[in-house]
Amino acid sequence: MTNALLRPAWTPATIAAMIIGFMIFWPLGLAMLAYIIWGDRLDKFKTDINDATDKAASFVKSPQFNSGRTGNVAFDDWREAELDRLHKERMKLDGMRAEFDDYARELRRAKDAEEFETFMASRATEVDNQPAAKPVKSTKKVKSSGGKTVPGV
Repeated sequence: MTNALLRPAWTPATIAAMIIGFMIFWPLGLAMLAYIIWGDRLDKFKTDINDATDKAASFVKSPQFNSGRTGNVAFDDWREAELDRLHKERMKLDGMRAEFDDYARELRRAKDAEEFETFMASRATEVDNQPAAKPVKSTKKVKSSGGKTVPGV
């Protein structure tokens, strides 16, 4: 038995802490109640969690986890050959896709160039057919009033 002030038991200090916890914020009181009831199991829970973490860490560090080998040599060889074949197929498809993208880009460039040339040719004929622009004079009338000129309507 421990001599700690707050231990998982029904002592005056833990009861007071639980009541104060409920008065301040009810989840604190509930957490204190859970500690009083199940607090003696925390040491075993902590030990179990540490053991599980250690087992998981040792499995991840093991060579069986890192190698990717199953232990069946025939299956591992077949899988490796299939992965290599798929990788080569993927590289071939990526190359074909890049060629198609280049082809489509060249088609767009040619189409845009043709449209631009057509536009420039039509623009040139429009400019050639129009007479030279004359300067536009203002047609507003101005009234004269006692030596001052006042714009009229």
